[in-house]
Amino acid sequence: MAKSSVAPKVLTELNRQLNHELGAAHAYQALSIWCAARNFTGFAAFFAKQAGEERDHAGKMIAHVLDRGAAPELAALPAPPSDQASLLDVALQAQSMELANTRGIHAVYEAALAEKDYPAQVLMHWFISEQVEEEAWCDEMIDRVKGASCAGSLSDLDRHIGRHLAGDGK
Repeated sequence: MAKSSVAPKVLTELNRQLNHELGAAHAYQALSIWCAARNFTGFAAFFAKQAGEERDHAGKMIAHVLDRGAAPELAALPAPPSDQASLLDVALQAQSMELANTRGIHAVYEAALAEKDYPAQVLMHWFISEQVEEEAWCDEMIDRVKGASCAGSLSDLDRHIGRHLAGDGK
């Protein structure tokens, strides 16, 4: 392997964050399973899609590290929580995960700034913008779940989750 062009502090943060992204993928898959087990098939599909996006995000970081001559380090993933009492709890967990993800991405960016690691800064710009979108859909999802005041409206929201949260807007 070529000599790494990533400062050690930045590499540490990138490794931490790519593992965080993989953990988020694992947790979104668990939310998908929770929803599927309760016949919220729209939410199950949405969270499965989110799991894939988180794996893609980790892949971007892995590719960046490899392209710069370093070897990414994978960590063990803890089992995600699976004891949510309601769909609102599921939505709140997703929001909590995205807020933690934002903090982690900011930590990578701050390390890249301190080390004058311009390639990592550019990579993190994409992630920072992505997190604005991720936090917005979480806020919308929570508002919509809170507004679904009866089983029928939750069922309707579940049927239309792709439209409501995937940006279709119809």
